[in-house]
Amino acid sequence: MISIPKSGYFLPNRFAFIFLYAMEDVLGINGVKAILHIANHSHWIDNHPPDNLDREVDFAAFSSINASLEEIYGARGGRNLARRSAWSMFERALKHVGGITSVVDLAVKVLPAPVAMRQGLKGISLAFSKVSDQIAGVEDLGDAYAFSFRRCATCWGRSSGEPVCYANIGLLEEALRWMTGGQSFHIQEVQCIAMGDEACVFHIGKKPVD
Repeated sequence: MISIPKSGYFLPNRFAFIFLYAMEDVLGINGVKAILHIANHSHWIDNHPPDNLDREVDFAAFSSINASLEEIYGARGGRNLARRSAWSMFERALKHVGGITSVVDLAVKVLPAPVAMRQGLKGISLAFSKVSDQIAGVEDLGDAYAFSFRRCATCWGRSSGEPVCYANIGLLEEALRWMTGGQSFHIQEVQCIAMGDEACVFHIGKKPVD
């Protein structure tokens, strides 16, 4: 089983509540049960965290779930499933008042795509920092945006020779599709705390991809 020491930093219960149901959309109920067993969180089987914003989910729990995806399905398969689960997570989050997306004004969807992208990413970074113990930020690099986590729940306590925060990539991908009316953008994690970097940094190209 995966064992990651507790961090003392927390996500809201709702974050894990939605992610676990999103994983069921992708893996099925039995698949999620297997993941929770490997992640050493069997107590969440048929008993997901409550649907509220209380900060009670330690970063280590979310990190161990993502690590377990790779443990069972391999690096490529696990990371692809993390991305797909995050897509479903964002769709589900839209239905939950008080979730991450509520901080991003729905009016952003009527703005021109470049403006919606800029304002939306800023809103999401503020939301992460507001509702959790993660520290997020966004910087304009000219031809791209750099979205960063200086404290990241997805890779907490992990060590890797390559970036592992594919759940974050999936969440950003789906958020941008929603904010820009269905456009997709290239997103690459260029720094990762699991690799020894000071922050997890994602470069987001400003031009939509075909």
